[in-house]
Amino acid sequence: MECTGKVKEISRGIDTNNFLVTLEVSDITLQELKAASEHEKISVVLKTWRKKRSLDANAYYWVLIEKIAKLNKTSKNVVHNIMLERYGTLERMEGGQLIPVCIRDDIDHRELDYMHLKPTSKTLEKGGIRYRWYYLIKGSSQYNTAEMSALIDGIVSECKELEIETLPPDEIRRMKEAWKP
Repeated sequence: MECTGKVKEISRGIDTNNFLVTLEVSDITLQELKAASEHEKISVVLKTWRKKRSLDANAYYWVLIEKIAKLNKTSKNVVHNIMLERYGTLERMEGGQLIPVCIRDDIDHRELDYMHLKPTSKTLEKGGIRYRWYYLIKGSSQYNTAEMSALIDGIVSECKELEIETLPPDEIRRMKEAWKP
């Protein structure tokens, strides 16, 4: 249980020399407080209260990924990689060249969580095994504002096609503008 509050009084116990702290709390029920008082020992964390951050663009992106995955009965990895293939930014070397990657064609690149790949039509056979060439896609956490905006616009568009509810356009615009990689 977690709640907000204010320290009202601090004193020191005579027999134990421990501090006695009186708190004024809200966002908690009397039943929760009674349940906590029945334990011999509880863990207590006191920290400065801060207003919780609103959903940022990356967090919202993952909320939508989860909704699509649930609707399609697939993994978040698969949906994430599909969105990156469609709306993501290809990774480039310092000279601007795309980064090619070659893996066995029987490996489902959309299930990978450690790299994101965009397939090409180029394949090769070696030792009776077919390999496919891919280009490396940047991970969304590395995106600048424009790249994240394109990714968010893409997934919002997909959600609308699937009749998945999204935030109002003004809120989405605010998140995209506030995006800092």
